[in-house]
Amino acid sequence: MRVALAAAAAVVAATLADDLLEPSRLSHARSPATLAGAGLLAAALLYFAPRARSFWISLGAGIAAGGAAATLLAGVAWRDGVPNPLVRGGIAFNLADLAIGGGDALLIGGAMLHAWRNRDRLHEPV
Repeated sequence: MRVALAAAAAVVAATLADDLLEPSRLSHARSPATLAGAGLLAAALLYFAPRARSFWISLGAGIAAGGAAATLLAGVAWRDGVPNPLVRGGIAFNLADLAIGGGDALLIGGAMLHAWRNRDRLHEPV
């Protein structure tokens, strides 16, 4: 649980600092439903993922949850839209977007590794 919470807190802090320090002319409005979904997703990841007792699952879930929580906080703090200070070509995004994608990849990879390491237990009755 500590790994997931620490990773989430680090992502939130880095994202909000980047949004504050890097001026952005580009922003993306998020609906209240999207912001509520981000909050629910972050809470669910932080609650359920550490139960697997896998460092990689917890780390991936924490990073993704931090990205979702940062999206929620930025959406509340900046009423005109979530700032997107990172622009590459015609694509604008922020650190929260990268954290969600990277955290999800790590979460899936961690789940696959955990299943592989415990494959002999997959047929045990629940």
